[in-house]
Amino acid sequence: MAKKAKNRSAPAKGLRGSKAGLVLSLGSSALAVVRASKQVRRAKGTHDKLNTADAVAGLLPLITSAALVLRQLRGRRRENPEAA
Repeated sequence: MAKKAKNRSAPAKGLRGSKAGLVLSLGSSALAVVRASKQVRRAKGTHDKLNTADAVAGLLPLITSAALVLRQLRGRRRENPEAA
């Protein structure tokens, strides 16, 4: 019989879907975007096209995830304007 894997994110389970959890997710995405943009600048400084392409490719999913979190926050504000 196979053992069931433990859910290591159990303490954060209460934050999932909450406004605080979305803000925390947005903050971590923003920090990751800043870090990745520094990587892009460093890669451009070395004039290495492959490193630059790699850095830009790593930046795109971070921007997408931040946009998705923002959309969720805006949707919550539209659903419940008095709580915002």
